[in-house]
Amino acid sequence: MGVKRSLQRGGILLSLVANVLMVLSTATNYWTRQQEGHSGLWQECNHGICSNIACQTTLAVTAACMVLAVGVGVVGMVMGLRIRCNEGESLRGQTTSAFLFLGGLLLLTALIGYTVKNSWKNNVFFSWSYFSAWLALPFSILAGNLHSGKRVEETAQKTLTPEAPQLPFQ
Repeated sequence: MGVKRSLQRGGILLSLVANVLMVLSTATNYWTRQQEGHSGLWQECNHGICSNIACQTTLAVTAACMVLAVGVGVVGMVMGLRIRCNEGESLRGQTTSAFLFLGGLLLLTALIGYTVKNSWKNNVFFSWSYFSAWLALPFSILAGNLHSGKRVEETAQKTLTPEAPQLPFQ
């Protein structure tokens, strides 16, 4: 039981950190910076004056994937907390892992789309909101991996108690 509980605790902690970083990066407007100002998913600020960004397909997909990643990550974290408090079954643990992996996949999709959109522009540099989203990606994936602690424990038990070999009938 100790290994499983420790892995679940680590998964919850990593999913909390990933969710905080995803919310922070989604809500702030420092994804890119240029000489005149900075911009994010929602607003662009030039010389201290901020305005909403006109709807662009790539930016809309990026924003939608970020919002979905945050939502799926929060649901995965809540499911992990419920498993931790209620001694959940392995099926719920696998579902929690799937939610956290899905959140990581949505986050990766958003970041790749934003990178492709902005990497070719001159005098535009990625800023701290963008990098905090990239930092959330491994935390989300690792959290999904750690919530599969039931399988780790079952594998360890099978290794410790091997079954007796069976002889074929003649």
